Amino acid sequence: MKKFLAVIGVVSALLLTGCSQVGAAATVGSTKITQATVQASVDAIIAARNGVDTSQMQLETGETLNRSQLRFHLITLLFREVGKELKITVTKAEIDTRRQSIITQVGGEASLPNALVGAGIAANDLDQYIEAISYSDKISQAITAGGVAQDQVSGEIQKLVAAKAKEIGVTVNPRYGKWDAVNADIVASDAASTAVTPAAK
Repeated sequence: MKKFLAVIGVVSALLLTGCSQVGAAATVGSTKITQATVQASVDAIIAARNGVDTSQMQLETGETLNRSQLRFHLITLLFREVGKELKITVTKAEIDTRRQSIITQVGGEASLPNALVGAGIAANDLDQYIEAISYSDKISQAITAGGVAQDQVSGEIQKLVAAKAKEIGVTVNPRYGKWDAVNADIVASDAASTAVTPAAK
């Protein structure tokens, strides 16, 4: 799941032009992810970059940043839905504990902004990122307990997420790209032919 989560942890850097901020960037089942939500994350990431040395960082910009940030919000919702099906929950206490562990790992509160910029995570989205990681870990544990080999767990999680997306329906605003139903991912509109037209709810 490392690669799959790396996808949701990476984010974007250029304002979308000519689009209403109240419109949907994507919908997952009956839940709308607004363009304003995605833009707030993007803006926070760009602003945070001004306060740290980014000379040695490989940071995403433009459409890639916008698409990656939408991907993060969308995949989190899908993890929650998979969690419901498997009767898995992530509590605030668990998120708080993991947040403190991350802060310790990066060297304390003072080092957190730099770490978040490098990881492409808006500070306000850290709890949501931890929630997604926590769901991934718990889903992994459930799959492993079911007898799946460790090297197949990541692929099985991706299948679960893709199946849930197909079940409840995912649509993606073409400004951000296309929904790839096979790989449960948002891809550039001109990306490979595996990308399919967003499924209607």
